[in-house]
Amino acid sequence: MLRVPPASSSIVDAAGHTPAIWLDRLTTGLPGRVLLKLESMNPGGSIKDRAALQCLRDAEQDGRLRPGMPVVELTSGNMGIGLAVACAVMGYRMIAVMSEGNSPERRQLLAAYGAEIELVAQAPGSRPGQVSGEDLALVELRTSALVAELDAWRPDQFNNPSNPRAHELGTGPELWEQAGGRLGAFVAIVGTGGTFVGVARALKARDSAIRCLAVEPAGAQPLAGLSATNTSHKLQGAGYALVPPQWDPALCDGTIPIGDDEAVRVARDLGRREGILTGFSTGANVAAALELAAAGPAGFTVATIACDTGTRYLSTDLFGDDPS
Repeated sequence: MLRVPPASSSIVDAAGHTPAIWLDRLTTGLPGRVLLKLESMNPGGSIKDRAALQCLRDAEQDGRLRPGMPVVELTSGNMGIGLAVACAVMGYRMIAVMSEGNSPERRQLLAAYGAEIELVAQAPGSRPGQVSGEDLALVELRTSALVAELDAWRPDQFNNPSNPRAHELGTGPELWEQAGGRLGAFVAIVGTGGTFVGVARALKARDSAIRCLAVEPAGAQPLAGLSATNTSHKLQGAGYALVPPQWDPALCDGTIPIGDDEAVRVARDLGRREGILTGFSTGANVAAALELAAAGPAGFTVATIACDTGTRYLSTDLFGDDPS
């Protein structure tokens, strides 16, 4: 008998319950296996759909978000897109504040969902297409000003406990079930820290022996206790040379640095060998997972996240002509 889920009343009800894929083509010859959870298959195309919806629903429930209030958020794109999808359904005006250094596909998607976009010029010396910590500071200033001017509600994903809660309630338990209750490690790149903290809480509550390791851009490794030497890396939404406000070091069993070149190589391999189109950060996640799968014992399993879809990076050099 054919079993399909019932129809939903809106697109936001389709968030979560994303598939997971064993990357057996990339791990051929390695002792371990890598499980990639496709958060790119959320309605808004990224892991941030979960946090966006959780933030909105929790704020409505406790009265912080009231009918008619604008929603204003600092975003590198994905959180803003997740909020725009939800706000379109829930009836809120959405304003995304972002750096000109973020890829134009994200701005186009935000506009398509009806969001207003407040672009902030990059800091002097910043590279187009690469958002630095200095760029992020300028975006923060404009976001705070807009919230005050409009008497708006700000999800504030860096500080909002609904962000990690979304992953503790959803992403983590789903990964556990999809791995058959047997995981050796979990790795994820850290931006706001919501995905890592929430998933790590859920997994360690089920098996305290699971190793949870944070992926950081090489040269921007505050979680490893190192001074930043490169905040102009390609891993958008991560590595801004700051420890996230909701970071819980007790959940982190170590860090893995990944450079731009390695992230690009693995992201290209995902498309060409696994048929999975992803972005820079997912390339970094899988690169770190492959390191663990190569070093672990036979049968060692590592889970990680496909943060978003590669269609958001078509204007970048991620999918260039270089066959390497």
